[in-house]
Amino acid sequence: MKVTDKQAEHVLGALDRFEIELPSWGFSDSGTRFGQFKQAAAARTTEEKLHDAGCVHRLTGAAPSIAMHVDWDFPPTIDVEQVKREAAHHQVRIGAINPNYFQDQRYKLGSFCSPDADARELAMQHSLRSIEIGASTGSAALSVWLADGTNYPGQDSIYRRKKLLEAAFGRIHDEMAKRWSGAALLLEYKPFEPAFYHTDIGDWGMAASFARKAGPNAKVLVDTGHHLQGQNIEHIVAFPLDEGLLGGFHFNDRKYADDDLTLGSIDPYAVFRIFDQIAQFEHDRGQPAGSAPIAYMVDQSHNLKPKLEAMVQTVCEAQALFARAHLVDRDALERAQRAGDIVAAETTLRRAFFADVSGLLADWRRRRHLPEDPLTALRESGLIGRLGRERNNR
Repeated sequence: MKVTDKQAEHVLGALDRFEIELPSWGFSDSGTRFGQFKQAAAARTTEEKLHDAGCVHRLTGAAPSIAMHVDWDFPPTIDVEQVKREAAHHQVRIGAINPNYFQDQRYKLGSFCSPDADARELAMQHSLRSIEIGASTGSAALSVWLADGTNYPGQDSIYRRKKLLEAAFGRIHDEMAKRWSGAALLLEYKPFEPAFYHTDIGDWGMAASFARKAGPNAKVLVDTGHHLQGQNIEHIVAFPLDEGLLGGFHFNDRKYADDDLTLGSIDPYAVFRIFDQIAQFEHDRGQPAGSAPIAYMVDQSHNLKPKLEAMVQTVCEAQALFARAHLVDRDALERAQRAGDIVAAETTLRRAFFADVSGLLADWRRRRHLPEDPLTALRESGLIGRLGRERNNR
């Protein structure tokens, strides 16, 4: 596909507005269901996670914020103001605040949905602390994922759990409105794991229902790994986007379930199709390319790939797939659709998907004095080896 000057400027403008948030937990050692394979260069502290996120942003120019986890990054004894200063020092900002509703032993039967009132109150107090952290750090969102669910029929009342969760999200939304004005409450869903009979927010429709009842700043968060096999994720994206309910993404890739693989490593066409639907939405409404108010975030944690390399890979792949989606000839696509020419419509999409955007991305990076190939620059810098010697986690 030959890219015209007009198309190139359109894509470059969209890339100017495209940012993807990194997860703090993606830089530290994390476990699988069976064990943990440590990396010498893995971040050990909140400050080291901020350092590593800053390295990725300086290489790519597209990852200026880092999602933080309570209590992994903000234990009770930490100085929040110091974390803000460290983030600024490493040229990143604090992104979405992620509460922890799944590790305390009192959450054995759930958090907000637990039949134990003490567990429910623990979850609410944790939420209030998370709101305080979000407000003080200047974050824009509270990102909520619950492990709540049941493993056996009859274990608990699904109806009662639904009502408990509606009440909890309503209170959280109201507290955010008072203490953290303008911040979004992002509600994530998952069909299974760790619960295998039912999860309390099992799909996007449930998340949308909870969001509507919670209040206007509550939105749906789509994790691309949180779907049953064969799910049409771009359809899920298009529907809440049109309803004003799509708040953001946790991007990763998967082969079987919630695999958290690097973006595009298994099915890059699926990610392209998601970006295509968003680009189409902007086009149909006459909005600038890349301007939809969506929080693009990464949710990955790697045990085998070097963590910094995996993050740079994901950011670069996200930029490439995003750029290709903005190369789709929208006028040609609409003509084919209106004519019922299925082959021409599909070909229009595929032509953009297979386009070589390396030159466009290199041009965009040159304009910002960034390395044209961030991954090669990272590998040649020796940074990971140096961090491994300094941190020596093994």
